[in-house]
Amino acid sequence: MEKPRYDILDGLRGVAAMMVLLYHVFNDAKSFFVWPAPVNEFYHGFLGVDFFFILSGFVMGYAYDNRLTPNPSPVDEGKKMTFWGFVKRRFIRLHPMVVMGALLGLVAFIIQGCTKWDGTEVGLEAVLWATLLALFLIPAPSGMDVRGNTEAFPLNGPHWSLFFEYLGSLLYGMLLHRLPTKWLRVWVACGIVSLATYALFQEDGGVAYGWSSEPMNLLGGALRMLYAYPMGLLMARMFRRRKPEPLHGPVFLFCSVALVVLLGFPLFGGKDTETIFQLICIFSFFPGIIWIGARGVVQGRQQQAVSFLGRLSYPLYAVHFPLIYLYITWVSSDGQPYEGYSQPWVKAVITIAASLLLATLCLLFYDEPLRKRLGGK
Repeated sequence: MEKPRYDILDGLRGVAAMMVLLYHVFNDAKSFFVWPAPVNEFYHGFLGVDFFFILSGFVMGYAYDNRLTPNPSPVDEGKKMTFWGFVKRRFIRLHPMVVMGALLGLVAFIIQGCTKWDGTEVGLEAVLWATLLALFLIPAPSGMDVRGNTEAFPLNGPHWSLFFEYLGSLLYGMLLHRLPTKWLRVWVACGIVSLATYALFQEDGGVAYGWSSEPMNLLGGALRMLYAYPMGLLMARMFRRRKPEPLHGPVFLFCSVALVVLLGFPLFGGKDTETIFQLICIFSFFPGIIWIGARGVVQGRQQQAVSFLGRLSYPLYAVHFPLIYLYITWVSSDGQPYEGYSQPWVKAVITIAASLLLATLCLLFYDEPLRKRLGGK
């Protein structure tokens, strides 16, 4: 019997990807130029990464907990799989868009003139090394940071989270799926304590770590994944055991609005207040939204819509940031600050539309056809 799909969770992945895009347009890029007025909308969009990690753990547990086995029998050949079979599946799912994102990042860097943010020219050898590392999803050491912003993936910054997604998948395939539920609870509890301690006692506060090649920043990214991925797996096991009744009605709308409000919440309070809000989202609100979304049922056109959102989410996340690099150059080249809203807002809307179009083209004509072909082999 085929497992039912969690359609609403697919759609929520697309909503989160959209919020990450808006965050990068209106907040992350803001450090490079001056808007005509403070723009704090979508400020917490970076927490979409933590939502993705929890959701990935949930989906992994749901899809593979009963299928991974060291020695699948001939009877269960269609259902069971080895660790390497699991790795190949994850590679086929993730890496085509990693390659596309790296190549688009290279093109954007060339268009920008192959210079760092401070205007320093970058040699061809450094660009080639950065590209090679990006294609294999290897964090760039400081000596190969072609943008000069300590980004672990300077050709496509958000790929740092895909790096940790890979690590989470490997950790699941090698260890987490073998852990009894009681020990998984202990792991999650330790993850909560570790991440909360790190976030509260860092000088800058918060959980916005993982994007930089600096060791302490990478450690913060690892702690985010080491809590969130097992948390999602634990939720999947609890969900499977309890088998809660399905929820009908506007479940997708409710979950989407809740996610948009949380990820779009403006900056407020001091460092400690901000950090506590972020931790509450990660430890409480996001798991709650995923639990409710997993119970929801959609049909007809709504099912088609949420399915497309889910399909689009990964290409959108993987390829939008090269356009953000070009957007930063485009907007900041005209001088700063702006006296009116029209020019930066128009360019922001164009960038958002271009990102959605590019992601759709990648989905329909590259990612899905290539994955289908690789999966057939």
